[in-house]
Amino acid sequence: MGVSDEHPGGEPTPPHGWNHPAGAAWLPPLPPSGAPSVAPVPPRRSRPGRWIWPAVAALALVVGAAGGVGGAALYDHADDDPPAYVPSGALGTTTVNQAPVKPGDASVVSVASALLPSTVQIQAEYEGKEDGATGSGFVLDVQGHIVTNNHVVASAAKDDGPIWVVDTDGRRTKATVVGRSPVYDLAVISAPDAKGLKPASLGAARALRVGEQVVAIGSPLGLSSTVTAGIVSAVDRPVTTGDSADDTSYINAVQTDAAINPGNSGGPLVNLLGQVVGVNSAIATTGGVQDEAGSIGVGFAIPIEQVRTTAAQILATGKARYPIIGAKVRPADDSGDGAEISEVDDGTPAAEAGLEKGDIVRAVDGQRVTDGIGLIVAIRTHQPGDHVTFRVNHAGKDRDVVITLAGQVG
Repeated sequence: MGVSDEHPGGEPTPPHGWNHPAGAAWLPPLPPSGAPSVAPVPPRRSRPGRWIWPAVAALALVVGAAGGVGGAALYDHADDDPPAYVPSGALGTTTVNQAPVKPGDASVVSVASALLPSTVQIQAEYEGKEDGATGSGFVLDVQGHIVTNNHVVASAAKDDGPIWVVDTDGRRTKATVVGRSPVYDLAVISAPDAKGLKPASLGAARALRVGEQVVAIGSPLGLSSTVTAGIVSAVDRPVTTGDSADDTSYINAVQTDAAINPGNSGGPLVNLLGQVVGVNSAIATTGGVQDEAGSIGVGFAIPIEQVRTTAAQILATGKARYPIIGAKVRPADDSGDGAEISEVDDGTPAAEAGLEKGDIVRAVDGQRVTDGIGLIVAIRTHQPGDHVTFRVNHAGKDRDVVITLAGQVG
């Protein structure tokens, strides 16, 4: 049994998703249908392409492979024309880093005032229906580039369907896709004709502390310019979303209890200085099959450091790359002792570093790894070309090996 993170150019289907280890679902792009029904329980919403989310145990993540033996892939096929390596700080001077809220004025009210002009609703074609999906996004720079989730615009991009952005004043402007990363569930779209869009300030997820207050802004249930608040519940949370090898994203996520619902996808998670620290992307589910998954106080955001890196690559080349080592690992291990290597390909970084089948990777750059999913997420916080130190147990003895990460488009 195994799960692969390979993306050989295929398009993701509408994902039924899970996090690791308890279960997470993509925040589906929601059709704009006016104000939702108010009811004691989430209302059933009839629409084309209606979503359901089965929440399952961690081991149910795996997908049967030939012979019943496989593993999570840390490699992919070489790309014929890979884009150039782009440093993570290469967004240039058009982005904003200075905090818009002074420490003495830090409050949810101040954050909402500063960030609402930088947050947009995104309406996109979905399965042939114009405006069939609604998500969120935030303005990246003065050129009108906007960051959102890949799963918000994937159907429109595949079908060459229309995409619109709606600002906080209700102005609607046509947008186009600049580039997408299914692996990181990120996309950059462009709306150069939009008027009055204000670039958001970008902060640092690595500076967040558990218990720190954060604010989520977006269009949950189609309700534009909605602000919710909560705290950082956890950091560096390994999360997987997607139901197959072709639509699985691995995220080293920021966990929050700020209310996040379908339609918040792609919107900003913001600290009390008004700086974007993440992109809201997934929510946990409680079990069974749910017609309308909603907030249960466990949401996940892609750290802004990864957003910076992926957006810079997309703006420079139109594509994004993720790091690989050329090995497979077993996706889950109840022992928690590390990630077991199940396969190594010849001529790959893993082979050159001397990794072998049966080796156990216990740490990456000093950070403990408990299983295969944790190893994939740890690797994907780096970039192709980075030198990474693995603590590996081989034949009962620990040793350190340095691996130079290769890259793949996705």
